[in-house]
Amino acid sequence: MPTQPMPADWQRALVVAAHPDDIEYGLAAAVAAWTSSGKDVHYLLATRGEAGMAGVPPEEAGPQREEEERRSAAVVGVTEVEFLGLRDGQLVEGLDLRRALAGAIRRHRPELVVTGYFGATWSPPGVSPSYVNSADHRALGQGVLDAVADAGNEWIFPELTEEPWRGVQYIAVQEMTDPAHVVDVAEHVDAAVASLCEHRRYLELLSKDPVEEQARQVIDMGTLAEDGGRRVGFNLYWG
Repeated sequence: MPTQPMPADWQRALVVAAHPDDIEYGLAAAVAAWTSSGKDVHYLLATRGEAGMAGVPPEEAGPQREEEERRSAAVVGVTEVEFLGLRDGQLVEGLDLRRALAGAIRRHRPELVVTGYFGATWSPPGVSPSYVNSADHRALGQGVLDAVADAGNEWIFPELTEEPWRGVQYIAVQEMTDPAHVVDVAEHVDAAVASLCEHRRYLELLSKDPVEEQARQVIDMGTLAEDGGRRVGFNLYWG
């Protein structure tokens, strides 16, 4: 089936990720395209990424990564960033995660919910072998799919104080290799690179290569289409 453009009949999106920097590894290019066209995009981070910086204690890493994420979001036009404060590296698929996500969906009231790829393994285009996907990513993705329905049902989590929200039209899951829907991000690659560069301390710990060089390589890998254009791909589900 030919790849289709992402639907545009929505106004507010909620992008849900496990850790600071997850959104910037590809999704931020699509976010920049959306906000530049007048869409309202919010970010929801399940954790503060406090276990993600080797040699940096969680009590120091958490606030630093949270601040980096807020700066990164601002680069692509996002001003609403919420952190659930769950434990980094310890997300568990189940009722507690679904409850937290459902409450957030009710607060942000999106028509589109977006999350990252959450399969068991992943491979960048043209790269072999596969890598094992993060346990947090796997747990979060399934939780997001379930929480969309939970957010609209007043009887599943009656303890939630937020009003039920049944307005989600679409759920989009990032897909790098064989997406059904794509967003044209050709004019927004530089913004995506700049957004990832805001995670400067994190990237400096990953590699001795210049941060800007690392970011450019990551974004090029995540958005380069087969025809030489640039796109970000999603598999789309109806809420």
